[in-house]
Amino acid sequence: MMVRKAIATGLCVLLLAATRPASAEDRALLQLDWIPTGEHAAYFAGLARGFWREQGIVLSITRGYGSGDTVNKVAAGAAQFGVADIGAVLAARARQNVPVRSISAVYTHSPHSLFVLRSSGITNFRGLEGKRIAITPGNSHRLYFPEVARRSGTDPSRITWVNTDASAMAAMLISKRVDAAPFYSMHWYYQNKAARRAGEEIVVLPFVETGFAIYAASLIATDELIQQNPDLVRRFLRGAQKSFEWANANQAEACKLHVQRNPEVEQDDCEGSLRATMGFVFNDHERQTGLGRFDPERLAFTWKVVAESLQLDPAWDPTQAVDTSLLP
Repeated sequence: MMVRKAIATGLCVLLLAATRPASAEDRALLQLDWIPTGEHAAYFAGLARGFWREQGIVLSITRGYGSGDTVNKVAAGAAQFGVADIGAVLAARARQNVPVRSISAVYTHSPHSLFVLRSSGITNFRGLEGKRIAITPGNSHRLYFPEVARRSGTDPSRITWVNTDASAMAAMLISKRVDAAPFYSMHWYYQNKAARRAGEEIVVLPFVETGFAIYAASLIATDELIQQNPDLVRRFLRGAQKSFEWANANQAEACKLHVQRNPEVEQDDCEGSLRATMGFVFNDHERQTGLGRFDPERLAFTWKVVAESLQLDPAWDPTQAVDTSLLP
């Protein structure tokens, strides 16, 4: 009788285990660095295709308000994972030892740029002197601009920064309430379309023209999560890499899935942004280092630029803010 009861109990346990949702235990939030434009289509496409569910993760995605804000929110535990410019991660770590690390490179070189209107007559960074530039708190463009100004012979003290929300910057530029606004260069397609409707045209001033071959967007997590739940981090990264690889090979379909979740984004705008984005993810540098991995030399140069921009110790070791050991 006792044997029968033990067998019955065991069968019940097995039945409960079989019927329990496999991913119920692992819920995670990914905070982006920005509003969900086509630049972020890989994440939403991967979510729709179930690439994180395959890894036993029920993932949610929320918009961002700039890299600095994402770093702070991940550090505070408001999100388990984030998308943030590595410059913001390095600065936070070096200044205040904020316990957040980049766990994967996303963009192997910098898409940072300023957008100006052709009608403004501004054609280079020196033309920004005496002008107003929109910015969001913690925005990595602001972090890098002093070095861009130095390299281009621009006097940064003659520039006024206007704090605003990320979603308002394009409208402020097009309506000429500011003279320039910071965007990743892959945002040009859809922002220029909006400008043309207002009879204007956007011109891009890329930071890379001043020699910025530096890392940019990265995936981040806290030291605590990396140390205490490395399996979750590892599975999250598997889902992220599959999402990027699939979106790169299926860009139109990826954008259809992105637009379904973000109907404010138009299909052709998404495709224009995603096409440009993938050039920052998949390229010769990525093929040499491996997807998501940092080249020590480029990482060191990235820190050099950040340190010079913020007057931080150039001898500080940037590998303290990076951990790619859990990449597939």
